[in-house]
Amino acid sequence: MNERERAMVDLPEEEQTRSVGGESNQKKRAAEEPASAPVSIVRNIFSFPAMLGGLLVTGVFVARRNFDVDPDFWWHLKVGDGILAAHKWPVTDPYSYTAAGNSWLAAEWLSEVLFASVNRLGGFRGLEALFLVLGAAIMVALYIFATLRSKNSKAGFVAAAMLLVLATANFNLRPQMLGYLFLILTLIALERFRQGHRRALWFLPLLFLAWVNTHPSWEIGLGTIFVYWMSGWKGMRVGGIEMHRWEPAERVRLAWTFLLCVAVLPITPYGTRLAAFPFQFVSALPNNLTYIIEWQQMPFDQPGPKLFLILVFAIFAVQIAFRLVWRLEEAALFLLGVLMACLHARFLLVFVPFCAALLAATLAVWVPGYDRKKDQYLLNAALLCAMLFGMIWFFPSRAAIEQNIATRFPLHAVEYLREHPLPGPMFNTYNFGGYLVWARGPEHKVFIDGRGELYEPAGVFPDYMHITLLKPGALDVLRSYGIRSCLLERDQPLATVLSARADWQKVYSDRTSVIFVYEGERKLTAKTRGWNVATEKEQR
Repeated sequence: MNERERAMVDLPEEEQTRSVGGESNQKKRAAEEPASAPVSIVRNIFSFPAMLGGLLVTGVFVARRNFDVDPDFWWHLKVGDGILAAHKWPVTDPYSYTAAGNSWLAAEWLSEVLFASVNRLGGFRGLEALFLVLGAAIMVALYIFATLRSKNSKAGFVAAAMLLVLATANFNLRPQMLGYLFLILTLIALERFRQGHRRALWFLPLLFLAWVNTHPSWEIGLGTIFVYWMSGWKGMRVGGIEMHRWEPAERVRLAWTFLLCVAVLPITPYGTRLAAFPFQFVSALPNNLTYIIEWQQMPFDQPGPKLFLILVFAIFAVQIAFRLVWRLEEAALFLLGVLMACLHARFLLVFVPFCAALLAATLAVWVPGYDRKKDQYLLNAALLCAMLFGMIWFFPSRAAIEQNIATRFPLHAVEYLREHPLPGPMFNTYNFGGYLVWARGPEHKVFIDGRGELYEPAGVFPDYMHITLLKPGALDVLRSYGIRSCLLERDQPLATVLSARADWQKVYSDRTSVIFVYEGERKLTAKTRGWNVATEKEQR
């Protein structure tokens, strides 16, 4: 079956009639269209491709229904609350005592306002629903993009399903989720334009207007547009790589779209400063890039990175063995995605959409296309309803979500701090900073949280690493900040050191966190000791 025939199979039944049956069938279809339109809509909703999309949504639900949020999520939520309450965008830091008053921008303010709005309406369960909706939107958009590129919904589904494991393992309720969705929407628009839909590009400037206010990954989207533009300068083929030449009008339209996307970047509450933010982050934060796990090189000893390597090598092996032809822009983006993922683990989600086009086009050679005549609409409807019922039935309760939060964040320790004020300033572990900002800020000032762009220029982040890595003189650095109490992870090395020192007293501990007070400043009362013993027994 050649490419044109395969494309025909995946077309809706009415479109096949128009292509094969000629003018008489077109007239017949036109006469019947008003009466059959509702039936056609129902068929599309319960079609086999729609059911495959439902399977991807269910996969996201199964993988990420436990509200497993990143430590940075909490300060994002707090910033959104602050903007909604004050109707102002912060320009200095209000949450820490180590960098208080330093210049700081809410670079992802639009996504933070979204999180805060959902939290006000639906609480933790609303946020969990938002997380699942964003994850589902990413996978469905990836499925649409892969299907559009391969002209084969089955191949598109298989490609998206193969990438589902890599994608969901990196999903998190953070602004970057919206950035990844916007990247896939950009690829869909460019692919539709490549296939002759000239108006597909005009929504991109509006997308970039939202993107620059949502997440700094917009520069990857601009780079993607530029790669498509450059890859169509002339028509040629070199080995397995081919270039499809843009028509002059198409080249001009693509160039204007790129310029319009650039032109909207200064339309932010901070003017051009948000546009400069991602470049300043990369160039000015070497310690964050060295120590923060998501900015480190991919750990190939873990299952996810191993799957990534297998997939990359398999694609190259199939291309060499079967001499498949790759479009230049797709090959360039695929190699760029591989490079970015290898350099920084967080960019694995950028690799996923850049890989989807090549993977789906490759699979389409062997996977048969969708034939609407063989579709089983009742079976599809039953399966979709069963998936929807299962997601509603197994949606986590608020109690389950709070229990999950307590296993990773100092939920009970914060309750203790509310009832037993401790001397400050307090030193806190990096992973607890965001939760403290959300639960007690800005009244309780933190030592550090996930805003690396704030703490590294102020010199706080290097000092934090000096202390937590227990480098020579670590306790001297701790004393230089006048620290009088510490909120640490229970198994943190610093917690072990402080437990062995006579001048530090453990006043609280549970399965997740531990609190120490500098004994030279405060003597524990019998009441506090009794509360702590009872709490620790309860947690055990």
